[in-house]
Amino acid sequence: MGGESPKPASTPTGAVFLSYASEDAEAAARIADALRAADIEVWFDKSELRGGDAWDRQIRRQIHDCALFIPIISAHSQARLEGYFRREWKLAVDRTHDMAEEKAFLVPVVIDDISERYASVPEKFRDVQWTQMPAGETPPTFVVRVSRLLSPELAHPQTAIRSPAAAVPHAAAASRQPASSPTTSRQTQWVLPLIALVTVIGVGYVAVDKFVLSKRPSGGAQPSLSAGQSSAPAPSAMPEKSIAVLPFGDLSEKKDQEYFAEGMAEEIMNLLVKIPELKVIGRTSSFQFKGKTDDLRKIGTTLGTAYVVEGSVRRSSDHIRVTAQLIDIRDGAQRWSETYDRDASDVLKVQREIATSLVRALQLEVTPFSHSQGQALVRNGEAYDSYLRGLHALNRYDQGGFEEAVANFRHALELDPSFAPAGGALALALRDLVDYGFVPQQAGWEQARAAAEAALKLDPNSAIAHAVLGNVYTEFEWDWLAAARELKTAVALAPNYPPVLGFAAMERLALGQWGEALHFLDAATTADPLDPTVYVYRAWTYVRMGRLAEAERAANRALEIDPTMAWGHYYLGNALLMRGRPEEALPEMQRETHVGAQQQGLAVVYQALGQTKEADAAQARLAIESAVLWPMGIAEAYAFRGQNDRAFDWLDKAYARKDAALWSIKGDPLLRNLEGDPRYSAFLRKMNLPH
Repeated sequence: MGGESPKPASTPTGAVFLSYASEDAEAAARIADALRAADIEVWFDKSELRGGDAWDRQIRRQIHDCALFIPIISAHSQARLEGYFRREWKLAVDRTHDMAEEKAFLVPVVIDDISERYASVPEKFRDVQWTQMPAGETPPTFVVRVSRLLSPELAHPQTAIRSPAAAVPHAAAASRQPASSPTTSRQTQWVLPLIALVTVIGVGYVAVDKFVLSKRPSGGAQPSLSAGQSSAPAPSAMPEKSIAVLPFGDLSEKKDQEYFAEGMAEEIMNLLVKIPELKVIGRTSSFQFKGKTDDLRKIGTTLGTAYVVEGSVRRSSDHIRVTAQLIDIRDGAQRWSETYDRDASDVLKVQREIATSLVRALQLEVTPFSHSQGQALVRNGEAYDSYLRGLHALNRYDQGGFEEAVANFRHALELDPSFAPAGGALALALRDLVDYGFVPQQAGWEQARAAAEAALKLDPNSAIAHAVLGNVYTEFEWDWLAAARELKTAVALAPNYPPVLGFAAMERLALGQWGEALHFLDAATTADPLDPTVYVYRAWTYVRMGRLAEAERAANRALEIDPTMAWGHYYLGNALLMRGRPEEALPEMQRETHVGAQQQGLAVVYQALGQTKEADAAQARLAIESAVLWPMGIAEAYAFRGQNDRAFDWLDKAYARKDAALWSIKGDPLLRNLEGDPRYSAFLRKMNLPH
C-alpha cells in the first residue's frame, strides 16, 4: 500500500495486503477490484490517507496479520529508492523469518516490463514465483491462485470416496427428486463465491469451457491404431481421393527447425484442403504419428486414407532442401517423390509446387491454388518464419504457447502488414487465450473479435477469420443471426476444415438443431478421425437427442484415443448416468482429471445414488473450484439435485459473468428440472434463444 494508501480499520484474518508505490495506485485498484469481486478481503483503501504513529502501527499490524502479501513491482517502484512501500516490503520479509519454508506468503506481481533479474527488491522476493499482470489487468488464473493460497486445505479437494451400495436404486428418474440438503455452513458460505480452476496439467491441457473444440490430445497420449468402436458413420470403402500429410522431419544439423518442418507440412495440408474432391485428414489426427512412419500402410488404414505424404526439411542459413513423397497405402508403392533445393525465400513456392504435384498425382484439378490469396500476399521471409513459429507454439495448447503464438503472429504482421494468414491465426490464438480462461473475458473476446475483423479486411475469404468471428458471436455475444451468417460463409470457404466444422457444430448445438450439428460433427470425424474432442461433442449431442447408447460409445472412443483427456471421463459418466447406471458412472467421475468437472459429476452421481451427504460435499467443493469461471456448472448440479431456486441464482451469476458455457444451455439434460419453470423460458429469452 506504499505508505500512500491506508488500510481499513478492521483486520479480518485471511486478508490480502497490497503494497505499491503511489504512482501505481490505478493498477493496484484493478487488482483489488478483481480480488474483491471474488469476495477476497483486500487491504487497500486510498480514500483515508493519513500519516503518523497510529497509521504506521496499523500498517505494521496488518502486515503481521494478513494471509498473503502482494508487492506490486514496476518501473515506478524501481525508480524510487526510498518510499514507505519499501518499509512494507521489509516488514513482510521479516515476517517470513518466522514461517516454515513451504508456507506461501509473498506473491510478487509485476505490472510492466521491469526485469526480475535487475529489479530493486528484497532477495526473498526472488525465491518465489512472480506474476506478470500488465497495468494490473488481472486474469482469472491469478484470482484462482490467490484463492487457493488463502484456503490451502481446499487446494486438493480429494476426499475418501466410498463405493456406493449395490442395492441403491439407479433409475435416472430417481435422480430427479429434490434433496433435503442441510443448510450451508458459514464457512462454506464464505468460500462459495471463491474462484474457479484454470490449470494446465503437465504438457496436457484443462479447458475452462467444457465445449471448446479443436483441442489436441495431451502430450502423453498415444493414438489408437485400431478402428475401435466409433459412433461415427463408417464409410463403406476407403475413398480413392483421400490423403494424410504427416509432419515433416527436421534433418537440420542443429535439429532446431522442427517448427519450420512441421509448419511446411501444415501449410501444404491447408492448400490441399481447398480441393473439394479431396478428403484431407486434419492436423490433430495426422500429426499424432510424428516420428512413427515405419508402417505407413498401417497409419493410412488407421486414418482411413488411400494415400500418405511424408517428407523432410533440411535448412541451413538461407538454403532449404525439402524432400516429399506420396505413398499408396494399399500396396505401399511410391506414387510420386521430389527433392527441392531452393533459397529459403522460395519456401512458399515450394509448398505450392508440392501441393500441385500431389494433386496432379491424384488426377485432380489444380486451379484453386492460383487463387490462394493469403499465400500469394507474403512478401517477407522473416514474417513467414515468425508465422510458422507461431503455428508451432499455438499447437502446444497451453498458456505459454498461446501467448508465444500471439507474439509471433503480431510480429509477422508488423513485418508484413498484408500477410493475411497471420491475421487469421492471430484471431484464433486470441480466441483460445480467452476461451481457456487465461485472460479476462470481456477484454479477451473483444480482442479476438477485433483481430478476426482485421483479418477479414486483409482477406475477405479467410475461412478461419469468419469462423472465429462466428464463434465470438456464439460464445460471447449470443448474436445467433450474426453467428449463423459468419459460420455459413466459413463452411462454404472451407467445407472440410476441422476447426471450421467444429465452430459450425457449436452454433447449431446452441440453437438446439441437433441433426444439423451432427451433420457437421460427421464431417469433422471424417476429416479428423483421431481428434478425441470431436467424439466428446458427439457424446454430448447424442445425450441431447436421447441416443444414449451412441453417447456412451462416442465417449468411450474419445478415451480410447486419449485416455488422459480432460472432460473425457466426465462425459462418459454423464452418458452412463442418463442411461440409469449411476453405479457405473461413479468411477468415471472419480477418474476425471478436470477438478471442476469431477466435483460436479460426483455431486450429481451421488445424488442419483441417494448419498446426499457425499453429494453435498462435492457440491461445496464444486463451488470453490468453479464459482468464477463455471457458474453454469454449479447451476447444473443444483438443478439436477432438485434445488431449483439455487440453480436459477447461479444461472443469473453465469449470465452476469458471461460464462462461456451458457451457449450450451439448450437441451442440457442436467437442467431438465427447470424446463417447466417460467423462469427458464425467461432466461432463454434473455439469451435471444428460441424456447
